[in-house]
Amino acid sequence: MTYCVGLWLKDGLVMLSDTRTNAGVDNISTFSKMHIYEIPDERFLTVMTAGNLGVTQAIVNMLHEGIDTGERIESLYTVPTMFRAAQLVGEAVRRVYRSDGPTLEAQQIKFDVSLLLGGQLKGRSARLFQIYAAGNFIEATPDTPFLQIGETKYGKPILDRVLRYETDPRDGVKLVMVSMDSTLRSNLSVGMPLDLMVYRRDEFKAEIRRRITEADPYFRMIHEGWSEALRQAYLAMPRPDWME
Repeated sequence: MTYCVGLWLKDGLVMLSDTRTNAGVDNISTFSKMHIYEIPDERFLTVMTAGNLGVTQAIVNMLHEGIDTGERIESLYTVPTMFRAAQLVGEAVRRVYRSDGPTLEAQQIKFDVSLLLGGQLKGRSARLFQIYAAGNFIEATPDTPFLQIGETKYGKPILDRVLRYETDPRDGVKLVMVSMDSTLRSNLSVGMPLDLMVYRRDEFKAEIRRRITEADPYFRMIHEGWSEALRQAYLAMPRPDWME
């Protein structure tokens, strides 16, 4: 299982992923699920993946090396728009399904994959997309400025209650950390370390790229402080008067 979350904010993007993969309780490994495609001063794109590791690695490599569209070889380094980037990711998903899907299904393995794509090309707006196993996709909007893949239910409530399109990216980092900590507490198949990326609009480079371990002081503060804040809020709530 996986948890990845991306925030699409007025001032940029915040993206966070765990690194745990497993093929059973005795086969747990660490793999980065965050992949960067950048050309300085021209484009900066981030892809986060969830699902079958063999499938996601094939898709990521295809996006790096390029896809033959019949007219040219196209990759995330050459697409002219973020919308075309989302289309290309969807095409990569469909191609891997055509090559690997029947074999996986013959082994009773589900073709399980989803991706988040965020970034910006020079002269265009920053955008954030979620691509599904069928290759279709949706886009974050000011009304819904976050997207999630993997084990989403535990980390969603805090985002629904607090996040706004106008949220400062620094507060966005705090929110995705709380969202991830809630998921880590409730699902053992999501695990440390974490990969964090913060991108400011029109910079075409990451402001922050950080591998966060259990020893990270800020994450430890979030882990302990959020639990205590919830306990105090719970204790401060009055008991129902109809149970006196």
